[in-house]
Amino acid sequence: VGDIVELENENDQESTMINDIHPRRNYIVRTSPHNKNQHHIIAANINQTLLFATLKDPKTSLGFIDRFLVTAEAYHIPAIIVFNKIDLLNEMQYDELLQIKNMYEQIGYTILLISVEKKIGLDDMKALLENKTTLISGHSGVGKSTFINHIFPEHHLKTQEVSDWSGKGMHTTTFAEMFDLPFGGQLIDTPGIRELGLVDIQQQELSHFFPEMKALIQDCQFNNCIHLNEPHCAIKKAVMDTPSKITEHRYMSYLNILDSIEKKSF
Repeated sequence: VGDIVELENENDQESTMINDIHPRRNYIVRTSPHNKNQHHIIAANINQTLLFATLKDPKTSLGFIDRFLVTAEAYHIPAIIVFNKIDLLNEMQYDELLQIKNMYEQIGYTILLISVEKKIGLDDMKALLENKTTLISGHSGVGKSTFINHIFPEHHLKTQEVSDWSGKGMHTTTFAEMFDLPFGGQLIDTPGIRELGLVDIQQQELSHFFPEMKALIQDCQFNNCIHLNEPHCAIKKAVMDTPSKITEHRYMSYLNILDSIEKKSF
């Protein structure tokens, strides 16, 4: 979805053939959900990606958010995080959400707090989407289809409640689809992603896709430092001395992703 193609009408004029696909400006990819050795391009030629997340019903792990952000950074696609269902949060949960929002905003990401159900923050959402091609993604059950139904009530996209027994969303969208926005731009809806497998990212380059780490890696003693056990590592020093620059959570996320890359290489 998002490819720019050239079409040719067949002789009978009732069928059309794609005879050329133009080079992609960019794309975002994950490992295939059916075969971990194959890649699955989710969408191409996009201006930004919108990650829907929720703190409740279902709860989106920050580790999943960080993996998604790494993928977006790797393919040079600006990422926006949208926390939906804020109307379901109690005071303590909302305070937790504000801390999460502050953490990602300090890194440089745009964060929106919305409730599609209660129509909170939707005007800000539309302003970000206007005249851009946007990929919308996230776990099943976080409200992607409900949001699209809000913008295109005529489409009647199928939605489901979160599973009572698992606390996770159940898949409703089964394939990627592009919609032309009434106020300009396109929105690409994708199937709910339970797991985002990173593709073609090496251990040595992972820190380049954490913006707060990228700013400091030149200060490490070794050019090939992976910020694990090496001496005089600027990243580890920042985590210990100035957690406002690199939080412990983000560093732990980095280590978890680093470990997954290491295991994958065997």
